[in-house]
Amino acid sequence: MGNYAHNPYGAGNKAVRSIDRKRDRERFMMMKTAQKHSGELSLRLVQRLLDSHVIETTSESDIRDHFSSLFEKMRDMDEFDINFKIAPLRQLAPDPNWMSLFITQHIIEDLIDHAKIIDIFGDEQSIYLAVDSILDHIRPEL
Repeated sequence: MGNYAHNPYGAGNKAVRSIDRKRDRERFMMMKTAQKHSGELSLRLVQRLLDSHVIETTSESDIRDHFSSLFEKMRDMDEFDINFKIAPLRQLAPDPNWMSLFITQHIIEDLIDHAKIIDIFGDEQSIYLAVDSILDHIRPEL
């Protein structure tokens, strides 16, 4: 039998559970806030994307409605679907805002196909920074 370190107090497991609880609390609070303030968030987000020259659109109001609807739907999404969507961007920032990653990936993959979008400009990093400059305000300090 090999020797291995055994922690009788389960400190490692406690730390992991604590981090998971913190992450779950952060997700729940952000989704609740995003759903409650979806109209204001979508207005600010679309304006930031336009000001940063990330998107070019023929109808600003349709894109606002699109994001408002997305913020409301996010609460009903499975954690697996969210994690699958943000997986390609996880290494984009040291402590990434999961909702900013999700919206960034949505812009890159899905919004490009929207009928009112003319074009999307910038790389993943610049889109993430524009999105996170708005969504970072709803990230709780835990």
